[in-house]
Amino acid sequence: MDWYESASEKHKKKEREKARVLRKSQWWKAQLASGVCYYCAQIFSPEELTMDHKIPVARGGRSNKGNVVPCCKQCNTEKRHKTPAELALEELKKS
Repeated sequence: MDWYESASEKHKKKEREKARVLRKSQWWKAQLASGVCYYCAQIFSPEELTMDHKIPVARGGRSNKGNVVPCCKQCNTEKRHKTPAELALEELKKS
């Protein structure tokens, strides 16, 4: 069991549909064209980048321009369901 309260299935379904629409937008295509992963800042081809929700949909995040970023598959896998604050805390613990 996850330690956080998961968003409702209704919320997840609605936001995933909004994400599908957003992926087709010119705005998202421009984000991918930059080729930069939001988390590791490495350069990738647009095909190698995925859409990541900074605040995960499962945690109540929304599919809007302020919450989605291009992300490489490795960073997306490592991030999982974490928020930016949780990622920052993990980095502090490593130092």
